[in-house]
Amino acid sequence: MPVTAVPLLSLAAFASGISLRVTDPLLPHLVGEFGVSLGDASYVITFFAVAYGLSQLFFGPVGDRYGKYFVVGCGSAACALTAALCGLAPGFPLLLLARLLAGATAAAIIPLSMAWIGDVVPYHERQPVLARFLIGQILGLSTGVLGGGIAADHHNWRVPFFVIAAIFVVVSAGLLRLNRRLPAHARITHKAEGSPLARVASEFRQVLSRPWARVVLVTVFLEGAFLYGAFAFIASHLHHVFGLALTTAGALVMLFGFGGLLFAVASRVLVNRLGEAGLSLWGGILIALSLLAIGLAPVWWWAVPGCFFCGLGFYMLHNTLQINATQMAPERRGAAVSAFASCFFLGQSVGVACAGLLVVRAGTATAISSGAVGVLAVALNFRHRLRLKIQTQAH
Repeated sequence: MPVTAVPLLSLAAFASGISLRVTDPLLPHLVGEFGVSLGDASYVITFFAVAYGLSQLFFGPVGDRYGKYFVVGCGSAACALTAALCGLAPGFPLLLLARLLAGATAAAIIPLSMAWIGDVVPYHERQPVLARFLIGQILGLSTGVLGGGIAADHHNWRVPFFVIAAIFVVVSAGLLRLNRRLPAHARITHKAEGSPLARVASEFRQVLSRPWARVVLVTVFLEGAFLYGAFAFIASHLHHVFGLALTTAGALVMLFGFGGLLFAVASRVLVNRLGEAGLSLWGGILIALSLLAIGLAPVWWWAVPGCFFCGLGFYMLHNTLQINATQMAPERRGAAVSAFASCFFLGQSVGVACAGLLVVRAGTATAISSGAVGVLAVALNFRHRLRLKIQTQAH
């Protein structure tokens, strides 16, 4: 296996992460630029997440049919185009349309990368490899928030999208070139039988027929809703409540990514000591305490440990969900992981939309605190179900 195979996927995830979170600190600037409310401005996040989630239903089976690595390379090329369209959008409606297309094209990257790793890496080695792959996404999420904040303070929200487009051009060229050098077992495809719609329906029906798959999918939907409904408004909260510059607020939110990096580095130790149930429990507790600290803080610097430990907690919980997702339906792993990502991002879109309504009526502090309570409930429920599953398998 070429040594650059996973790092290139991680770089694609880096660009995808920037695209996902770059608009968070831009929301107050978009309010002034286009004369919309903060809740309406948050649709740039919602549209991306909705398209990302729904498009998984297409890319999962496509990856299984034509090869996951190849489809990730093609998806990265499409992402370069849609990112450029975001930067060129002349008005808010067209920006929303461009973000919709950007979410649809980005849908090919992270889920199919995870599924490809699931194909080529044995289960007992998979969680640390997935954690290292996700370093790219983690850094991308952090860079996106920081870059968006800098662009907002310099009154040029278009520049980040052109930077994203340039990164995707380089990544797509590297992925498509390396795909030709992959060994046969790393370019797995499945023979197509019947009509495309029938195949898609059949593959997802196989995934959803499994009770544990349904548990994982519902859990990740709720995780995305509660966490990112709160997370999307952290930069705006720090800006409006404490008067921090959006660059500073973005830099603080960037600490979320450093918490994720800590998990990636220490993942093997944490997995061995806590196990999947322990990671779920303590991940949920850390997220809840961190969001409450940010939302209810009397001073801005509470957000420093809050954002850091929120990132650590999130990756403890989410990586545990991811490892379960790669094993929900091994013979249709592309469809299974795509269904997982679809639920996660549809959850985000619902969460951000609901949080946006809550912000208008009750303020950002209430929206962030509500997310904390919701994530904790989700984590506790998943930990309980995971322990029951482990006990059942033991007998």
